[in-house]
Parts: sequence; structure tokens; C-alpha cells
Amino acid sequence: MSANSRPTSQQQTDRTAAHDSAFLRACRREPVPHTPVWFMRQAGRSLPEYRKVREGTAMLESCMRPDLVTEITLQPVRRHNVDAAIYFSDIVVPLKAIGVDLDIKPGVGPVVEHPIRSRADLEQLRPLTPDDVKYVTEAMGMLVGELGATPLIGFAGAPFTLASYLVEGGPSRNHEHTKALMYGDPELWADLLDRLADITAAFLKVQIEAGASAVQLFDSWVGALAPADYRSSVMPASTKVFEAVAEYGVPRIHFGVGTGELLPLLGEAGADVVGVDWRVPLDEAGRRIGPGKALQGNLDPALLFAPRRAVEAATDEVLSAARDLEGHVFNLGHGVLPDTDPDALTRLVAYVHEQTQR
Repeated sequence: MSANSRPTSQQQTDRTAAHDSAFLRACRREPVPHTPVWFMRQAGRSLPEYRKVREGTAMLESCMRPDLVTEITLQPVRRHNVDAAIYFSDIVVPLKAIGVDLDIKPGVGPVVEHPIRSRADLEQLRPLTPDDVKYVTEAMGMLVGELGATPLIGFAGAPFTLASYLVEGGPSRNHEHTKALMYGDPELWADLLDRLADITAAFLKVQIEAGASAVQLFDSWVGALAPADYRSSVMPASTKVFEAVAEYGVPRIHFGVGTGELLPLLGEAGADVVGVDWRVPLDEAGRRIGPGKALQGNLDPALLFAPRRAVEAATDEVLSAARDLEGHVFNLGHGVLPDTDPDALTRLVAYVHEQTQR
């Protein structure tokens, strides 16, 4: 931790208040007063207040305005009574901050103007410094002050998922260019992921030093890989990220989609908490991952469109499967879907709290 970036006394006070929260206790595998709840993409299109405040403002611009970031991050905390806030941003923000020519196109996602296909293309990726993302530091400081005892989760995209966007030039169903580079030029691939690991670690450090109480590494696309390929070609970079922030002592969460076969490796990479999507029951996930980790998840986000009794029955199944885990943070098995009724989320938080009250 750099001497000139140490948390202020107020940030230390706010962190101390959050330290005993149900969310952070569950991450540390300590007893909790109730199972904590938060939702991936809880700050987003499912909320009418989000759509209103974002109206006429592009996604990347929204991520660079501390006033908007603060308001959007707080909206689901006010509405749903969740046990943690997640910083509103996008996984490509650090890439944009270092000068990569990209944009987030509505209905498409991140689109990169000059995909990385050769060693010369690596020059797009310079190191990230705190000065590149001053707006993150400012917004984090504002949020920690507003949230008080509610923890703030920082996040970043994992090296593999960032590499996939950079190599493909945008979202991809089959990741053909990504896999062609990984298999065809393993040295270039390793160098690419190593640079991205450094950028990601620097981005997470900025967030932690500004007040984040926990961080989550999103590896959204890594479920496209076989375990052997993950271990040899991806895991070293993810491990480098987790090790880079270990000194801060904040819980580190690792999440990917379609990762049932990768769960043991996601834990082995260095996370304290492993996120599980809806495809694997939490008790089975716990067996695959092994001891020493808390788990996060894992209600199918599509279930929130079902009648209330069906949502509650499915929630009971998740809570039952999590009963013997060392630590459990209730979440969806992926992000909140855009057309989700926000009242369904509010009811779900209340139901989990009521059913798990110690």
C-alpha cells in the first residue's frame, strides 16, 4: 500500500463500522445474524430511478461521473435493503482509462476499434495509474461516507474476460479468435494476460485504497474453457491479481458463468469467496471447491419472473443447500435481468433475512 494513498481517518472509521456487517462476516466465514444478500447488477436497468438518472448519458460517461456513480450505487441499497453495495462501473473502464479505443454500444456491449491480434497490438496496454481513474477515487470516497456501516464492493473484469473482448473486438459466442491466439501463440497470450493482470490489480488497489471493503473479480466468459486450459493459460494471471491485493486483507470474490467444471480452480486461484452460478447446487459446489472458502449464490435470475410462491420455494432450496457451508452470501447465479420487477428483489431480500434470522 503506497504511503500517500493510505485511507483517511474517516475512511478508517467507516471501514470499522462495516467490518462487523453480516456480509463481511460471511465472507470471513464467521457467524452471522442472518444470511447477507446482494445482487450482481443490482444497480441497473431493473430500477426506474436508474433509467431516469441515466437518461441521455452514455454508459462510459456515467461511469466517469462521481455524482452519477454515487447515486446509482446507492439506489438499490435504499430500495432493497441489501447487505452490500457494489460500485457502479463496467469491466472495460480501466481499458478506456489507459487509452484503448473502445465504446459500449447499446444492445451490443463493449466494442474495440483495434482488436489485439499481434504482438505490436500489445502497445495499446500501458500500465494504469491512480491518476487515470481519479473519478473512481472521488466516487468511492463519497460512497463510503454515505454508506456508513454498509460495505462497498469494488470490482474488475478478470484478465481472461478482458482479453476476450480485446481479441474478439467485442462480445463473442464462440471465442474463436481468443482461443486461436491462446493455442496458436501461447507466448503472446501469456504476455497479454500478464499485462491485463497488472492493469486489473492496479484498478482494484485504487478501489480498496479509496474505501472498498471487498472486491469481486468477474470472469464472465471463462466458462468457455476446459479445466486444463484454465489451469495452464488463465489461472496464473487471475492468481497474480488476487496475490497483488492480498496485503489489504479485504475479502476477494471470484465469479464466472458456466463454471461448474472450474469451481475447484476458481477457489485455488486465490479467492476467499467463490461465486456459483445457478447450474450447480451450493452443497455440491462446496464439495467441489473444498474447505476454507465461503460461497456466493445462487438463485436463477430468471426465477424472479415466476410467481412469489415459486421464488420462495426455490430460495428455500438454495438456503437448504447452503446450510452446512462455512460461509454463505446469498446472490443470484448471474446478474439481475433488465426487465426484473424491482419489487420482486425487495421481497427476496426480506424473505432471505426472515428465513435465516439467527
